[in-house]
Amino acid sequence: MRGAFLVLAGLIALSACGPMGSNASRPDSAREFPRADRPVSDTASSYLSGEDVRDERGEAQKVMDLAEVTSGMTVADIGAGEGYYTVRLAARVGEDGRVLAQDIDREALDRLGRRVERERLDNVSIKFGREDDPQLPADSFDRIFLVHMYHEVSEPYAFLWRLWPALTEDGQVVVVDTDRPTDQHGIPPLLLICEFKAVGFQLVEFIEKPDIRGYFARFERADRLPEPREIRPCALNK
Repeated sequence: MRGAFLVLAGLIALSACGPMGSNASRPDSAREFPRADRPVSDTASSYLSGEDVRDERGEAQKVMDLAEVTSGMTVADIGAGEGYYTVRLAARVGEDGRVLAQDIDREALDRLGRRVERERLDNVSIKFGREDDPQLPADSFDRIFLVHMYHEVSEPYAFLWRLWPALTEDGQVVVVDTDRPTDQHGIPPLLLICEFKAVGFQLVEFIEKPDIRGYFARFERADRLPEPREIRPCALNK
């Protein structure tokens, strides 16, 4: 499966002059990066009313097992929302580990902050992020989780470029998402792989997992982080 997807990733077109769109609505800090040559999903509600249902499927435990999260690790939960993964990651890494929960929704972070306080999760910190920057400290994270949220990132190349330095030497980015169009709260796996590759990541593992509502992918840093001007936007061959 891993080899097949690495081969298939080569079938994605890297467009040297793909549609970039207007810069008018883009943050100034993203304008040196290419615009994504694809639609972006609207931000979904961050309120999770089905945590019990997700636990009945064993979703978080399966994802953490696949990601090989162990006690003492430092983990970031990007797009943390109400904290379904945050609180479970906190239990998995234990008192010697750390979890940083990040989101661009201040109201969601306020609710998560109250939850962290109520459940006395002393190993959890909360941070506000930006659409083009996860705001993570360098060389800090063994795992960075992007669970059902990457398709909502409006500036994926700037976002991933600024995420790259936050990993430790052996750190990995874990993505859980759904194989559907990017304007329908998912992203085709080949497009995901291409966008990560364009910003200096390489695929480690890909698994179809219906019981986690989609697929599981993890990436590690490649040899170098490209300059923003070197990044070419990806588009599926038509």
